[in-house]
Amino acid sequence: MTAQTQSIPVLDHFSGLEDPRQSGKVLYPLEEIMLLVLCGQLAGADGFVETARWGSMNLDVLRRFRPFVYGVPSHDALSDLFNALNAEAFRDAFITFAQSLRKDDAVDPGDPHGAAPEVVAVDGKTSRRTGDKAKGRAALHLVSAWATEQRIVLGQEAVDGKENEIVAIPRLLEMLELTGMLVTIDAMGCQKAIAKTIRDKGADYLLPVKDNQPSLHEDIKVFFDEQRDLAFADCSALFHETTDQDHGRLEIRRHWSTGDIAWLTERHPWAGLASIAMIERVVERDGKAETSRHYYISSLPADAVLIARAARAHWGIENRLHWVLDVVFHDDLCRLRTGHGPQNAAIVRHIALNLLKAAKDRHRHSLKVTRKMAAWSTDYMCDVLCGHS
Repeated sequence: MTAQTQSIPVLDHFSGLEDPRQSGKVLYPLEEIMLLVLCGQLAGADGFVETARWGSMNLDVLRRFRPFVYGVPSHDALSDLFNALNAEAFRDAFITFAQSLRKDDAVDPGDPHGAAPEVVAVDGKTSRRTGDKAKGRAALHLVSAWATEQRIVLGQEAVDGKENEIVAIPRLLEMLELTGMLVTIDAMGCQKAIAKTIRDKGADYLLPVKDNQPSLHEDIKVFFDEQRDLAFADCSALFHETTDQDHGRLEIRRHWSTGDIAWLTERHPWAGLASIAMIERVVERDGKAETSRHYYISSLPADAVLIARAARAHWGIENRLHWVLDVVFHDDLCRLRTGHGPQNAAIVRHIALNLLKAAKDRHRHSLKVTRKMAAWSTDYMCDVLCGHS
C-alpha cells in the first residue's frame, strides 16, 4: 500500500455520499475535502478559513493518505460544499460510523449489577451563532443521543425552526440501534408516543414526570407522599441512598422505586410502564439545606440502584457532551448560516469528538489534552484518524 492510498477507516463510512458539485468542475474530490475538514477539526481549527490554512501548511500530511494533486481548496470552496452537502445523507453515514465504535459489553465498571443496560441520554443543544434574524433563520438546534458509559455521540437530528424536540426525538430514535438499552430524556420527552417508540425499538425508558403531564405527575406525587408517611407498608418499594461532598457542598440523594402500580397503569396506559420512582435531593451548603423531589416512570422492573445510576448518567450529557462541544470545540462560535452548513459542521465536530474519545481512552488524557496532542503532532493526529493512537 502506497502512502497516498493509506487507509482511513472513518472515511470509508462516508464514501457513499453524493457530491453535490458538477462533476466536470470538481478539482478536489469529496473524500479529500472530508479528510481536510476532519483534520482541521482535530487540529483545533475554528471554521473553514483556519481549516484551509492548516491544510496549506500541512499538505505533506494530507498526501500521506490522498493525492491532493491540486493542493487544498480555498475556504470559500469548503464552505460552498458543506452548505450544499445533503445533511440527511451525512447524518445517516455518521450514525453508521458511530455504530462501528460501540462496544457491546460497555458497562460501567462501578455498577454493582454488572449487566445493567447501557444508558443512552437524549437531549438538545442550540448552536447560538448559526441563526440569522435578518433572513428569518433560526439557530441550529440539534437533538443528540449520547452513550453515557462509552461517551460517544450515537446520532443527531436537527429540529426544524417551526417544530420542537418532541417531534425530532422520535425521528432520531427510529434511526438508532437501541436494543437492550435504557433511554433517558428530560421532561419534555415524557410523551406517550416517545415511550412507545422506545419500546418498539427494543429498549427501555426512564422518563422524568413534571407538569407537562399534570395528571400523571399528581398521581405519582400523591402516591409517594402517602406511602412515605406509611413507611411504604402498603407496597413493595426498593430504596437506595448516595452521598456526595465537595467544595463545601453536601448532596444526599434518596431513591425509591416500586413496581406496585396496577392502579396507575389503569389510569395511565403508557407503553410497557412497569415501575415508578422518586428521587429526593437534599443539598446542604453554608449551613442551609434545600430539598427537592423528582418523579419518574420506567419500563424496567423496580430497581432503586439502577434508577440512581441512570438518572445521574443522564445529566452527564450536559458536562460531557454539550460542555465539551462549547469549550473544547467552540460550538457556540460557529457562524455558518447558509444551507446545510451548520448541521454538517456539527456532524464533523461529532466525528472528531468520537475519534478523540477513542484515543483518549487508550492514553487516559482529558479530551482537551488529546485534541491539543493532535494539534501539536501530526503523527499523533494521523494515528487518531486511523484508530491506533
